[in-house]
Amino acid sequence: MPRYPRPSPTAGGLTDRVYSALAARAASSPGPVHPLHVGDTWRSPPPGALAGPTGEEGRSRPFGYAPVQGEPALLGAVRERLRALHGLDLDPEALQIAPGATTGLAVVISTLLAPAEELLLPSPFWPLIRGMTAARGSAAVEVPFYTRLDEPGFDPEAALERAVGPRTAALYVNDPHNPTGRVLPPAAADAIARVARRHDLWVVVDAAYDELVYGPTRRPFWLREDLADRAVVVHTLSKTWALAGARVGFVHGPREVMAAVRGVHVNLAYCAPRPMQHVAVRALETGATWLEETRRLYADAGRAAARAVGMAPPEAGTFLFLDVAPHLRPGEGLDGFLERCLDAGVLVTPGLACGRDYGSWVRICFTAVPPAELEDALGRLERVLGRAG
Repeated sequence: MPRYPRPSPTAGGLTDRVYSALAARAASSPGPVHPLHVGDTWRSPPPGALAGPTGEEGRSRPFGYAPVQGEPALLGAVRERLRALHGLDLDPEALQIAPGATTGLAVVISTLLAPAEELLLPSPFWPLIRGMTAARGSAAVEVPFYTRLDEPGFDPEAALERAVGPRTAALYVNDPHNPTGRVLPPAAADAIARVARRHDLWVVVDAAYDELVYGPTRRPFWLREDLADRAVVVHTLSKTWALAGARVGFVHGPREVMAAVRGVHVNLAYCAPRPMQHVAVRALETGATWLEETRRLYADAGRAAARAVGMAPPEAGTFLFLDVAPHLRPGEGLDGFLERCLDAGVLVTPGLACGRDYGSWVRICFTAVPPAELEDALGRLERVLGRAG
């Protein structure tokens, strides 16, 4: 039967208000509103990133189509970065430049999941992964996970195992984690790897915050040897290098599946923007000192935010995830709490965007505004939480 004028069932449930339903109201607010709901940064990119295109082709045709796989200069810079950080000698054919991690993840989901197959989704999770899975016509199977890792008796392997079914094709892992700010503990990482291997699952790794870890240096989850044949990893320059608007990321994985990733990528996105790929090259080549300062500033901001809301500081990333159930007024739901936050001048993300089991939680981005504005925002949030002295 014709469906006009309705959209497809896979698109009908999606919304552009994932991070806040109050953004339009916030835009008309008479006072300042601090946007702590979207994972952005107040930092400008490394100064060297804006120096202009690299290579003769980039200078002569800066706005032409880039090669489908990516600009050679950026492919080389990414491979060198992975070699310097992790000793990884990445096969050149196992790498794809993408228009940001969001597109990269959508391409990977479309490559690894067929319609009606299932993605195992430990929660809470990055909000857009559920929607892009639905857009594929696949199902996201949510498993409360990261917020339970410290619970006595919680068995991460058993929790994942119970969620595996005959249609499960892949497992999504975001490490370091958005929204909790955690680094995946070794026991949980081992559990994920065992479940993936036992059931022949692909592992989709979202490594957006890979270089924003504030504690001791650690070996990334995606470098596990027991996942080398099945982990497809997505990175972005948005978070580490303050290049969110540039829309540049990259994907790597087993050579054989990366050929399929490249085929899907060319049909969904063709190429990442050429001018921004050259910006990315400059960031990777010149930004070491800038990145060291950025980590320090972000760690300071994370500690300040954690003190304000009464929780442990984040280990990584740019978020805190807070259960506000103790701070709800009698008869008040989360919508009422979010409106009180807005009235106080702060936007935060509802926890339900990160999983159906988080109806009393909120996500707070502590890097979205400069330190002085963050201090003001946290003071306002403390008053909403009843923590102000």
